[in-house]
Amino acid sequence: MSDGTPADLFFDAAIGLLQRVRDEEAASITAAGALLADTVAAGGRLFAFGAGHSSLAAQDVVYRAGGLALMNLLAVPGVVGVDVTPATLGSALERVDGLAGAVLDTSPVRAGDALVIISLSGRNALPVEMALNARALGLRVIGVTSVAYAAETKSRHASGTFLKDHCDIVLDSKIAVGDAELTLDTIPAPFAPASTVVTSALMQAVMATAAADLADRGIEPPLLRSGNVDGGHEWNGRVMTEYGDRIFYRR
Repeated sequence: MSDGTPADLFFDAAIGLLQRVRDEEAASITAAGALLADTVAAGGRLFAFGAGHSSLAAQDVVYRAGGLALMNLLAVPGVVGVDVTPATLGSALERVDGLAGAVLDTSPVRAGDALVIISLSGRNALPVEMALNARALGLRVIGVTSVAYAAETKSRHASGTFLKDHCDIVLDSKIAVGDAELTLDTIPAPFAPASTVVTSALMQAVMATAAADLADRGIEPPLLRSGNVDGGHEWNGRVMTEYGDRIFYRR
């Protein structure tokens, strides 16, 4: 590790990744924003899914001040975060065949909706099956993943494929296999993961693009405002009423 404090080096690594994503994924971000805008304009609903720490970026765009009110979390019990006991259960469930199909079959998703699937490695059965089944149901799928895993690791899905192979649009987070940006002679393993920073930024970039795209079409984007600003609750109440049949986290 070169000169600089570990904090400085982590910030440098994260900023470098963000710059790469901004420059190299610009066309895909524009396309993903347009896909979400198309879905909203056509009366569809928006969903986001992620397992383990990938769920953090999915949750970050659900019921979020400044975000699209129509973005719903597609939750899989036991894999949404690290609040399950033991924490390793979530990782185990990501490898269970059939789980994604059961979740989709009992969820409110329908043809014409859009689903964002976030999985850093994209190699486990759950995200691969989620994308396969969602497209079979007529959903449009955006995958947010590190494409490097497909070149450097082996799929854990029976098909031998990765999340990236079953998406309408793929956003590559550029995260290196192992998700650790720093090394130090005195520490035996790489450390300091940046995937949450980069993936959350990708998601917010897509949300911003979708909102602007809708406005360009003459459609007011269904945005939420902070409840901590004057008039915020009233604003949100109007949006929730207007789009209530497409918002599922309030039920």
